Amino acid sequence: MAYTDSEIAEVHEAVRKAGQSEDLYKLGLIYSIGDSTDLVQAHMWFNLAATRGSQAAKECRRELSEQMSKDEIAAAQRAARDWLRAGEPPVEIKAAA
Repeated sequence: MAYTDSEIAEVHEAVRKAGQSEDLYKLGLIYSIGDSTDLVQAHMWFNLAATRGSQAAKECRRELSEQMSKDEIAAAQRAARDWLRAGEPPVEIKAAA
């Protein structure tokens, strides 16, 4: 299932306003499938949702980790920590080369 740009923008806005686990989880889904696939971003959002109690996000994060390198996982974890510190997502996320 691909998400439209407006759907993605709506979820990002919901996260900026409240940061509910359901919205964080939905961003993980958005970045794990379709045209917007970015495993590092997806892992970051699933990780954030998991910290807010989402069991589905924990399972998705585990499954996603099996497809990622250690550097990608580390980049996603750093991005999640940075997001928590700043209260907003980093502008760009890259795995270490």
